[in-house]
Amino acid sequence: MDNQALKALFDQQSAVYDKQWSGMAPLRDALYLLLDSVFAGLPENARILCVGVGTGVEMAHLAQQFPGWQFTAVDPSGAMLDVCRQRAKEGGFIDRCRFHEGYLDTLTDESGYDGATCFLVSQFLLDPQVRIDFFRGIARRLVPGGVLANADLASDTQSPAYEALLCHWMTLMASAQVPAEMLERARTAYARDVAILPALQVAGLIESAGFEAPVQFFQAGLMHGWFCPRKAEIAADSSAGGIGENSFVGIPEESIASA
Repeated sequence: MDNQALKALFDQQSAVYDKQWSGMAPLRDALYLLLDSVFAGLPENARILCVGVGTGVEMAHLAQQFPGWQFTAVDPSGAMLDVCRQRAKEGGFIDRCRFHEGYLDTLTDESGYDGATCFLVSQFLLDPQVRIDFFRGIARRLVPGGVLANADLASDTQSPAYEALLCHWMTLMASAQVPAEMLERARTAYARDVAILPALQVAGLIESAGFEAPVQFFQAGLMHGWFCPRKAEIAADSSAGGIGENSFVGIPEESIASA
């Protein structure tokens, strides 16, 4: 699926996405509860980069918890960003937000962010080097010691444990009223379009991009979450900083299991 098809799918789902995945909200809320403690040590006036922000639920949560923070929301879908922008307006924090329609590598080359979120995005980068470069693009925009919070689906797909977890994950989504066609799409995507890797391997890719060893702070089924500070010095990346025009492979997070 090329970028234009991806963007069209994002745009198509924007108006109904939150409703479609409302049954999975308890997992999302558990992740955000722990996220508060991960970010608790950031400055009162922190600048936060939200990569693949979608409809902006994570940003709205953080804006409520940390009223002095400023946010940059990055997403390739203008329709998703419209929903995100409306959420910020209704939540009374739109004056603390900047919205960028595009991928990370089209964001103005700036640094100085104190923290970054990236939830269920990197798993769609099938090439490990592209995935490292994506994380390095985030690292370049953080201050030394700035904290990344990342979540992706992770498991050893060759192990019996994966089959058991996948079965329960599908049952969970079905009980959360996720439409049957989306469940089937998810099962197909996991086998073909999503780089589901063992948790230690995902952590290794992140560390290779210029971060200290990631600490896993969350797991719910197949979803894992890590946090890690940026190292003082990071190596130059091979793609100038993130998801490029032909790098974002697979289907967007809004079309499969998401919290």
